[in-house]
Amino acid sequence: MEGLIQLVMENPFWVWAAIGALILATEVSTGSGWLLWPAASAAAVAVAALLFPQLGWVGAVGLYAGLTIVTTLMARRFWPSRQPGDAEDINDNNARLVGHHGKAVADFRDRSGRVFIDGKEWAAELDDDAILTSGGPVEVTGVSGARLRVRPAR
Repeated sequence: MEGLIQLVMENPFWVWAAIGALILATEVSTGSGWLLWPAASAAAVAVAALLFPQLGWVGAVGLYAGLTIVTTLMARRFWPSRQPGDAEDINDNNARLVGHHGKAVADFRDRSGRVFIDGKEWAAELDDDAILTSGGPVEVTGVSGARLRVRPAR
């Protein structure tokens, strides 16, 4: 055990690199976006520990805390926030269509029909009991499974 403690005390670069890697692995598995800053801060402290061995553990922990606070606050200020209508899943292309405009391909019957939006034809259903004829303008209001929810555009 004493050998391990001595090894850690003599090689802070690898300790901080391992901490950064563990935090980054956690970020990759969760996808929150907020653990990037502590991981990057640990990597920066690893480099600082390598370049400035006189930094010591107290200085390294203080530097890590300071960098983590500053980078997290800066990210909160400058990182783009989610907007209404943003997809929960970045791979959900259908949810990104909310708010887009298009045209009805044919007359809607029983609130169901097809629309042409963003260069593709989609199955759609009307939000209300409106009448929508072929060529009529529509606006996407939501997604229900593989069908778009639409309303006549204003």
